[in-house]
Amino acid sequence: MPALERVLITGGAGFLGGHLCDRLIADGAEVLCVDNLLTGRAGNVAHLTDHPRFRFIHGDVAEDLHLDGPLNAVLHFASPASPKDYLELPIDTLKVGAFGTHHALELAGEKDARFLLASTSEVYGDPLVNPQPETYRGNVNPISPRGVYDSAKRFAESMTMAYHRYHGLDTRIVRIFNTYGPRMRRDDGRVISNFIVQALRGEPLTVHGDGSQTRSFCYLDDMVEGLLAVLSHPSDRTREQRMDRAFLHNNTEAEDSIHHPINLGNPEERSVLEIARIVREATGSRSPLTFLPRPVDDPRVRRPDISRAGRLLGWTPRVPLEEGIRRTVAYFRDLLARG
Repeated sequence: MPALERVLITGGAGFLGGHLCDRLIADGAEVLCVDNLLTGRAGNVAHLTDHPRFRFIHGDVAEDLHLDGPLNAVLHFASPASPKDYLELPIDTLKVGAFGTHHALELAGEKDARFLLASTSEVYGDPLVNPQPETYRGNVNPISPRGVYDSAKRFAESMTMAYHRYHGLDTRIVRIFNTYGPRMRRDDGRVISNFIVQALRGEPLTVHGDGSQTRSFCYLDDMVEGLLAVLSHPSDRTREQRMDRAFLHNNTEAEDSIHHPINLGNPEERSVLEIARIVREATGSRSPLTFLPRPVDDPRVRRPDISRAGRLLGWTPRVPLEEGIRRTVAYFRDLLARG
Protein backbone atom coordinates (compact mmCIF):
# COMPACT_ATOMS: atom_id res chain seq x y z
CA MET A 1 0.00 0.00 0.00
CA PRO A 2 1.11 3.63 -0.36
CA ALA A 3 2.70 5.38 2.60
CA LEU A 4 0.33 5.99 5.50
CA GLU A 5 -0.21 9.70 4.92
CA ARG A 6 -3.58 10.15 6.64
CA VAL A 7 -4.98 7.63 9.12
CA LEU A 8 -8.13 7.48 11.23
CA ILE A 9 -8.10 5.63 14.57
CA THR A 10 -11.44 5.06 16.29
CA GLY A 11 -10.94 4.66 20.01
CA GLY A 12 -7.68 6.52 19.55
CA ALA A 13 -7.64 7.83 23.12
CA GLY A 14 -7.69 4.32 24.56
CA PHE A 15 -4.72 2.36 25.87
CA LEU A 16 -3.61 0.81 22.58
CA GLY A 17 -5.15 3.53 20.42
CA GLY A 18 -3.10 6.23 22.12
CA HIS A 19 0.16 4.35 21.58
CA LEU A 20 -0.75 3.81 17.92
CA CYS A 21 -1.34 7.57 17.56
CA ASP A 22 2.18 8.17 18.91
CA ARG A 23 3.79 5.63 16.62
CA LEU A 24 2.03 6.74 13.44
CA ILE A 25 2.80 10.41 14.16
CA ALA A 26 6.45 9.44 14.67
CA ASP A 27 6.35 7.61 11.33
CA GLY A 28 5.21 10.79 9.56
CA ALA A 29 1.47 10.18 9.20
CA GLU A 30 -1.35 12.61 9.83
CA VAL A 31 -3.55 11.02 12.50
CA LEU A 32 -7.23 11.65 13.15
CA CYS A 33 -8.26 10.31 16.56
CA VAL A 34 -11.98 9.76 17.18
CA ASP A 35 -13.11 8.88 20.70
CA ASN A 36 -16.17 9.51 22.86
CA LEU A 37 -14.00 9.15 26.01
CA LEU A 38 -16.38 6.62 27.52
CA THR A 39 -13.43 4.41 28.49
CA GLY A 40 -10.62 6.25 26.70
CA ARG A 41 -8.80 9.16 28.33
CA ALA A 42 -7.98 12.54 26.86
CA GLY A 43 -4.69 12.34 28.78
CA ASN A 44 -3.51 9.50 26.54
CA VAL A 45 -3.24 11.92 23.61
CA ALA A 46 -2.93 15.27 25.42
CA HIS A 47 0.77 15.49 24.52
CA LEU A 48 -0.22 15.40 20.83
CA THR A 49 -2.84 18.14 20.98
CA ASP A 50 -0.62 20.85 19.49
CA HIS A 51 1.06 18.60 16.94
CA PRO A 52 0.37 19.82 13.38
CA ARG A 53 -0.33 16.28 12.15
CA PHE A 54 -2.74 15.30 14.93
CA ARG A 55 -6.43 16.03 15.33
CA PHE A 56 -8.71 14.86 18.13
CA ILE A 57 -12.42 14.49 17.33
CA HIS A 58 -14.82 13.92 20.20
CA GLY A 59 -17.48 11.65 18.74
CA ASP A 60 -19.32 8.36 19.03
CA VAL A 61 -18.71 6.07 16.05
CA ALA A 62 -21.75 4.01 17.03
CA GLU A 63 -23.87 7.04 16.08
CA ASP A 64 -22.14 8.21 12.88
CA LEU A 65 -18.75 8.69 11.29
CA HIS A 66 -18.13 11.20 8.50
CA LEU A 67 -14.86 12.93 7.63
CA ASP A 68 -13.71 15.19 4.83
CA GLY A 69 -10.57 14.53 2.82
CA PRO A 70 -8.69 11.36 1.87
CA LEU A 71 -7.71 8.48 4.15
CA ASN A 72 -5.15 5.71 3.63
CA ALA A 73 -6.32 3.56 6.52
CA VAL A 74 -9.09 3.19 9.10
CA LEU A 75 -8.13 1.44 12.34
CA HIS A 76 -11.21 0.46 14.34
CA PHE A 77 -10.26 0.23 18.02
CA ALA A 78 -13.35 1.81 19.57
CA SER A 79 -14.87 -0.44 22.25
CA PRO A 80 -14.84 -1.04 25.97
CA ALA A 81 -12.15 -3.71 26.29
CA SER A 82 -11.77 -4.75 29.93
CA PRO A 83 -14.28 -7.01 31.71
CA LYS A 84 -15.03 -4.26 34.23
CA ASP A 85 -15.94 -1.86 31.42
CA TYR A 86 -18.07 -4.09 29.24
CA LEU A 87 -19.91 -5.54 32.24
CA GLU A 88 -20.85 -1.98 33.23
CA LEU A 89 -21.51 -0.88 29.62
CA PRO A 90 -23.12 -3.87 27.89
CA ILE A 91 -25.34 -1.93 25.47
CA ASP A 92 -22.57 0.48 24.48
CA THR A 93 -20.28 -2.51 23.87
CA LEU A 94 -22.77 -4.19 21.56
CA LYS A 95 -23.58 -0.95 19.72
CA VAL A 96 -19.96 -0.07 18.96
CA GLY A 97 -19.29 -3.64 17.85
CA ALA A 98 -22.25 -3.54 15.45
CA PHE A 99 -23.06 0.05 14.41
CA GLY A 100 -19.56 1.38 15.05
CA THR A 101 -17.97 -1.31 12.91
CA HIS A 102 -20.53 -0.69 10.16
CA HIS A 103 -19.85 3.05 10.14
CA ALA A 104 -16.07 2.53 10.13
CA LEU A 105 -16.31 0.05 7.24
CA GLU A 106 -18.56 2.38 5.27
CA LEU A 107 -16.07 5.21 5.71
CA ALA A 108 -13.17 2.98 4.63
CA GLY A 109 -15.12 1.98 1.54
CA GLU A 110 -15.98 5.59 0.71
CA LYS A 111 -12.30 6.60 0.99
CA ASP A 112 -10.91 3.40 -0.61
CA ALA A 113 -8.85 3.00 2.57
CA ARG A 114 -7.39 -0.13 4.11
CA PHE A 115 -9.40 -1.26 7.16
CA LEU A 116 -8.03 -2.91 10.30
CA LEU A 117 -10.37 -4.35 12.94
CA ALA A 118 -9.10 -4.71 16.49
CA SER A 119 -10.76 -7.97 17.46
CA THR A 120 -9.94 -10.00 20.55
CA SER A 121 -8.98 -13.37 21.95
CA GLU A 122 -12.37 -13.26 23.67
CA VAL A 123 -13.94 -14.54 20.44
CA TYR A 124 -12.62 -17.93 21.63
CA GLY A 125 -14.62 -17.64 24.87
CA ASP A 126 -13.65 -20.20 27.51
CA PRO A 127 -11.62 -22.33 25.08
CA LEU A 128 -11.61 -26.10 24.97
CA VAL A 129 -8.43 -26.00 22.84
CA ASN A 130 -5.08 -24.70 24.09
CA PRO A 131 -3.27 -22.89 22.53
CA GLN A 132 -5.95 -21.25 20.37
CA PRO A 133 -5.30 -21.17 16.59
CA GLU A 134 -7.28 -18.88 14.31
CA THR A 135 -9.18 -21.90 12.94
CA TYR A 136 -10.66 -22.66 16.39
CA ARG A 137 -14.29 -21.51 16.47
CA GLY A 138 -14.47 -20.97 20.19
CA ASN A 139 -16.65 -21.81 23.16
CA VAL A 140 -18.78 -18.71 23.76
CA ASN A 141 -21.91 -18.33 25.85
CA PRO A 142 -23.73 -15.47 24.08
CA ILE A 143 -26.18 -14.84 26.95
CA SER A 144 -23.64 -14.64 29.77
CA PRO A 145 -22.61 -11.22 31.14
CA ARG A 146 -19.27 -11.53 29.28
CA GLY A 147 -21.08 -12.54 26.10
CA VAL A 148 -21.74 -8.93 25.08
CA TYR A 149 -18.06 -8.35 24.30
CA ASP A 150 -17.42 -11.77 22.79
CA SER A 151 -20.49 -11.54 20.55
CA ALA A 152 -19.88 -7.91 19.58
CA LYS A 153 -16.41 -8.77 18.31
CA ARG A 154 -17.61 -11.92 16.56
CA PHE A 155 -20.24 -9.86 14.75
CA ALA A 156 -17.62 -7.23 13.89
CA GLU A 157 -15.40 -9.93 12.35
CA SER A 158 -18.32 -11.27 10.30
CA MET A 159 -19.20 -7.81 9.00
CA THR A 160 -15.56 -7.08 8.16
CA MET A 161 -15.26 -10.29 6.12
CA ALA A 162 -18.57 -9.52 4.38
CA TYR A 163 -17.27 -6.12 3.29
CA HIS A 164 -14.08 -7.74 2.06
CA ARG A 165 -15.81 -10.49 0.09
CA TYR A 166 -18.78 -8.59 -1.32
CA HIS A 167 -17.43 -5.04 -1.62
CA GLY A 168 -13.78 -5.87 -2.33
CA LEU A 169 -12.61 -3.79 0.65
CA ASP A 170 -9.00 -4.37 1.74
CA THR A 171 -9.56 -5.51 5.33
CA ARG A 172 -7.46 -6.95 8.17
CA ILE A 173 -8.63 -8.61 11.42
CA VAL A 174 -6.34 -8.90 14.44
CA ARG A 175 -7.30 -11.00 17.45
CA ILE A 176 -5.49 -9.22 20.26
CA PHE A 177 -4.55 -11.24 23.33
CA ASN A 178 -3.97 -9.72 26.78
CA THR A 179 -1.79 -6.63 26.38
CA TYR A 180 -0.29 -4.47 29.12
CA GLY A 181 2.06 -1.55 29.69
CA PRO A 182 2.20 2.17 30.55
CA ARG A 183 -1.03 4.19 30.22
CA MET A 184 -3.29 1.40 31.37
CA ARG A 185 -6.00 2.83 33.58
CA ARG A 186 -5.42 2.15 37.25
CA ASP A 187 -9.12 1.21 37.61
CA ASP A 188 -9.60 -0.84 34.44
CA GLY A 189 -10.02 -4.08 36.36
CA ARG A 190 -7.39 -6.06 34.45
CA VAL A 191 -5.08 -8.48 36.21
CA ILE A 192 -1.71 -6.75 35.81
CA SER A 193 -2.90 -3.19 36.48
CA ASN A 194 -4.98 -4.38 39.46
CA PHE A 195 -2.08 -6.26 41.01
CA ILE A 196 0.42 -3.45 40.47
CA VAL A 197 -1.78 -0.73 41.93
CA GLN A 198 -2.76 -2.90 44.89
CA ALA A 199 0.87 -3.88 45.54
CA LEU A 200 2.11 -0.27 45.39
CA ARG A 201 -0.63 0.78 47.81
CA GLY A 202 0.11 -2.09 50.19
CA GLU A 203 -3.34 -3.57 49.65
CA PRO A 204 -4.15 -7.29 49.31
CA LEU A 205 -3.90 -8.61 45.75
CA THR A 206 -7.34 -9.84 44.70
CA VAL A 207 -7.29 -13.21 42.94
CA HIS A 208 -10.48 -14.51 41.37
CA GLY A 209 -10.95 -18.25 41.78
CA ASP A 210 -7.96 -20.26 42.95
CA GLY A 211 -5.50 -18.45 40.67
CA SER A 212 -4.72 -21.50 38.56
CA GLN A 213 -6.35 -19.99 35.47
CA THR A 214 -3.79 -18.92 32.89
CA ARG A 215 -3.23 -15.86 30.73
CA SER A 216 -0.62 -14.87 28.12
CA PHE A 217 0.48 -11.25 28.38
CA CYS A 218 2.05 -9.24 25.55
CA TYR A 219 3.91 -5.99 26.21
CA LEU A 220 2.43 -3.03 24.32
CA ASP A 221 5.59 -2.28 22.26
CA ASP A 222 5.45 -5.77 20.78
CA MET A 223 1.72 -5.45 20.12
CA VAL A 224 2.12 -2.11 18.31
CA GLU A 225 4.81 -3.64 16.08
CA GLY A 226 2.53 -6.55 15.27
CA LEU A 227 -0.45 -4.33 14.49
CA LEU A 228 1.56 -2.16 12.10
CA ALA A 229 3.02 -5.27 10.45
CA VAL A 230 -0.51 -6.51 9.74
CA LEU A 231 -1.63 -3.08 8.52
CA SER A 232 1.32 -2.61 6.15
CA HIS A 233 1.43 -6.14 4.74
CA PRO A 234 0.88 -6.01 0.95
CA SER A 235 -2.27 -7.47 -0.56
CA ASP A 236 -2.19 -9.56 -3.74
CA ARG A 237 -5.84 -9.29 -4.75
CA THR A 238 -5.72 -12.17 -7.27
CA ARG A 239 -4.10 -14.54 -4.77
CA GLU A 240 -6.42 -13.41 -1.97
CA GLN A 241 -9.52 -13.94 -4.11
CA ARG A 242 -8.31 -17.45 -4.93
CA MET A 243 -7.82 -18.24 -1.26
CA ASP A 244 -11.23 -16.81 -0.36
CA ARG A 245 -12.88 -19.00 -3.01
CA ALA A 246 -11.05 -22.03 -1.59
CA PHE A 247 -12.23 -21.12 1.90
CA LEU A 248 -15.86 -20.70 0.79
CA HIS A 249 -15.94 -23.97 -1.15
CA ASN A 250 -13.95 -26.18 1.20
CA ASN A 251 -14.43 -24.39 4.52
CA THR A 252 -10.69 -24.77 5.11
CA GLU A 253 -7.70 -22.49 4.86
CA ALA A 254 -5.29 -24.28 2.53
CA GLU A 255 -3.16 -21.14 2.36
CA ASP A 256 -2.67 -18.12 4.60
CA SER A 257 -4.61 -14.97 3.75
CA ILE A 258 -3.84 -11.58 5.23
CA HIS A 259 -7.61 -10.95 5.22
CA HIS A 260 -8.38 -13.82 7.58
CA PRO A 261 -7.98 -13.24 11.34
CA ILE A 262 -4.48 -13.19 12.78
CA ASN A 263 -3.64 -13.84 16.44
CA LEU A 264 -1.28 -11.35 18.06
CA GLY A 265 -0.07 -12.05 21.57
CA ASN A 266 2.66 -13.62 23.63
CA PRO A 267 2.41 -17.44 23.72
CA GLU A 268 4.18 -17.59 27.11
CA GLU A 269 1.39 -18.85 29.39
CA ARG A 270 1.41 -18.00 33.11
CA SER A 271 -1.04 -18.66 35.93
CA VAL A 272 -2.65 -15.74 37.74
CA LEU A 273 -0.84 -16.80 40.91
CA GLU A 274 2.47 -16.58 39.08
CA ILE A 275 1.59 -13.10 37.84
CA ALA A 276 0.90 -12.07 41.44
CA ARG A 277 4.32 -13.38 42.51
CA ILE A 278 6.11 -11.48 39.71
CA VAL A 279 4.29 -8.25 40.56
CA ARG A 280 5.13 -8.54 44.27
CA GLU A 281 8.79 -9.07 43.41
CA ALA A 282 8.84 -6.14 40.97
CA THR A 283 7.22 -3.78 43.48
CA GLY A 284 8.97 -5.08 46.60
CA SER A 285 5.53 -5.53 48.12
CA ARG A 286 4.53 -7.91 50.90
CA SER A 287 0.85 -7.61 50.07
CA PRO A 288 -1.06 -10.80 50.90
CA LEU A 289 -3.39 -12.51 48.46
CA THR A 290 -7.13 -12.48 48.93
CA PHE A 291 -9.36 -14.85 46.98
CA LEU A 292 -12.72 -13.93 45.47
CA PRO A 293 -15.25 -16.02 43.51
CA ARG A 294 -14.34 -16.66 39.88
CA PRO A 295 -16.59 -14.64 37.52
CA VAL A 296 -19.12 -16.41 35.32
CA ASP A 297 -17.53 -17.82 32.14
CA ASP A 298 -14.10 -16.47 33.08
CA PRO A 299 -11.68 -18.31 30.73
CA ARG A 300 -9.66 -21.04 32.41
CA VAL A 301 -6.85 -20.86 29.85
CA ARG A 302 -5.67 -18.29 27.34
CA ARG A 303 -2.71 -18.77 25.01
CA PRO A 304 -2.33 -17.71 21.37
CA ASP A 305 -1.04 -19.84 18.57
CA ILE A 306 0.97 -17.20 16.68
CA SER A 307 2.37 -19.42 13.94
CA ARG A 308 0.37 -17.55 11.25
CA ALA A 309 1.78 -14.21 12.40
CA GLY A 310 5.25 -15.71 12.22
CA ARG A 311 4.75 -17.11 8.71
CA LEU A 312 3.02 -14.07 7.23
CA LEU A 313 4.73 -11.24 9.06
CA GLY A 314 7.91 -12.61 10.61
CA TRP A 315 6.54 -11.25 13.90
CA THR A 316 7.19 -12.55 17.38
CA PRO A 317 7.06 -10.76 20.74
CA ARG A 318 10.43 -9.87 22.24
CA VAL A 319 9.86 -8.25 25.66
CA PRO A 320 9.96 -10.83 28.50
CA LEU A 321 7.08 -10.66 30.98
CA GLU A 322 9.30 -9.78 33.94
CA GLU A 323 10.87 -6.86 32.01
CA GLY A 324 7.50 -5.61 30.79
CA ILE A 325 6.08 -5.71 34.29
CA ARG A 326 9.09 -3.77 35.64
CA ARG A 327 8.44 -1.04 33.05
CA THR A 328 4.74 -0.98 33.90
CA VAL A 329 5.46 -0.82 37.64
CA ALA A 330 7.68 2.23 37.04
CA TYR A 331 4.81 3.94 35.18
CA PHE A 332 2.27 3.26 37.93
CA ARG A 333 4.72 4.18 40.70
CA ASP A 334 5.16 7.61 39.08
CA LEU A 335 1.43 7.94 38.41
CA LEU A 336 0.48 7.22 42.02
CA ALA A 337 3.23 9.52 43.33
CA ARG A 338 1.71 12.35 41.27
CA GLY A 339 -1.76 11.54 42.57
